[in-house]
Formats: sequence, C-alpha cells, structure tokens
Amino acid sequence: MFMGEYRNSIDEKGRLMIPSRLRSEVTGNVVVVTRGVDTCLWLFPPEQWKKIAHSIMGSSSLFKSKTRLLQRRIIAPAQECEIDRSGRITIPPTLRDSAGIELKKEAVILGIDSYLEVWDTDAYRSYLDESESEFLAAAEELGDVLATPSE
Repeated sequence: MFMGEYRNSIDEKGRLMIPSRLRSEVTGNVVVVTRGVDTCLWLFPPEQWKKIAHSIMGSSSLFKSKTRLLQRRIIAPAQECEIDRSGRITIPPTLRDSAGIELKKEAVILGIDSYLEVWDTDAYRSYLDESESEFLAAAEELGDVLATPSE
C-alpha cells in the first residue's frame, strides 16, 4: 500500500528519486508512468497497471468516442520506467511536459493506496487551493457515511 506525501527534485536528466518507503511496495524494479486525470502523472506497479489497462480496454467498444479518448489519454502515453540502483526513475519528456514538471524543480510524490501521483509543486498547491470547497463538501459527506452504524 502506497501512502504519504514526499518532495524530491527532478534532476537535469529528468530523473526523480522515489522514496524508499514507496519503492519497497514495488515488486521488481519497474513502474508504469502515464498521464493522470488531473495535471499530474500516475505511477503504477506493472501488475496494477495491467488491471487498469485491461479494464479500460475492455470497458466498452473501440467504436465509442469516450473509450477511444481514455485509451489515447491514459493507455497510449504509458511507458515502463526502470528504477535504477539509486532509486530513481527517468520520466520521459513527453510525460513531464504533460504534467508541467520541469527539470531542476521540486515535485510532489503522493502515495495513494495502489498507485503514486507526481505533481509539479506549484500545480499541486494550486489544485489544493482551487479544490478546497469541494474537499470540505466531500469531507462533510464522508462524516455522514462514517457516522452511520454499519451492520
């Protein structure tokens, strides 16, 4: 299970250090990196990526425009990235660009249960600010759900 919020810099070669606590959750030395739904990147262990890709590919007909859109935005840009001996991955330039992640700048790494997100620090701060009211409403709803006695 991935969890936690970390900050590391992207070096001049486009490499990002994956914190050891997160790396220990990956079997092997490869992660799959793709565009996220928000302005971030998603990193999956290969076994989790296979489940996601299979679900997207099998969810609907390729003759449906929404299916093709998801395939083009999530499946097509995905790339396997090797974790080197120092615990770094090289993020391909096209994926860095899609998330606004720049060389020699800090990135935010979020552990979210079965996957990781990587954000440009400024973009993540803006996202948090812009989504504050939605977060408060979701927290209120969650409070109602958690207060309901379970059977």
